[in-house]
Amino acid sequence: MNQEETLYDVVANYTDVERGKFIRKTYGHVALALFGFVVLELMIFNIPGLADQLVTAMLGVSWLFVIGGFFGVTWVAEKLANSSTSLANQYLGLALYVIAESVIFVPLLYMAVGATGSVDLLMQAFTVTLALFGALTAVVFTTKTDFSYLRQSLMIGGFIALGMIIAGVLFGFNLGLAFSGFMVVLVSGTILYQTSNMLYRYHTSQYVAAALGLFASFMTLLWYIIRIFMSRD
Repeated sequence: MNQEETLYDVVANYTDVERGKFIRKTYGHVALALFGFVVLELMIFNIPGLADQLVTAMLGVSWLFVIGGFFGVTWVAEKLANSSTSLANQYLGLALYVIAESVIFVPLLYMAVGATGSVDLLMQAFTVTLALFGALTAVVFTTKTDFSYLRQSLMIGGFIALGMIIAGVLFGFNLGLAFSGFMVVLVSGTILYQTSNMLYRYHTSQYVAAALGLFASFMTLLWYIIRIFMSRD
């Protein structure tokens, strides 16, 4: 594909009908991924002893191994989801990532429910996450701004965050509320960036890859909002 074809093929350059179809497919797959995540978590927490075993196994090793394994699975999932030749591989990548998120969330959900004795905190955190995600999405669609200029700042912020996480694991200190707030800001910027990329960088056949990126950001945002809510109690 030459440069001229590539420029035309991005979603923003299609008709309103084609653009609307792509957007519906993308967010439909985000919703499907969230549904799959919830179903898997319900299975994990309703099979006797499974959640306990997973938490014991994951907390029984260095969290760096857990993070490293998660990043490895994420890399594979993104490669599959960005496959231009196989729709089956794209769905496999999305499914693999949903499973990875379901596993890595288990300790956090376990502690959140254990600390409060109910799922109320989780429901509140999910509602706030959904509202913030929706507001950021609306900003992109209403302003039609290309937020690609955020890329370098987000990369720097991501490296800083990763360094702090690694340091926290190695030296055993709690990153605390301020770090969670920093991550909420960082991920909010990522959602702006990814949503505008969906229009100005993606092709109409890449709705699964676009959905994976948005789902990943939603889950990261949810993770840190849960942590902020837990710090209140």
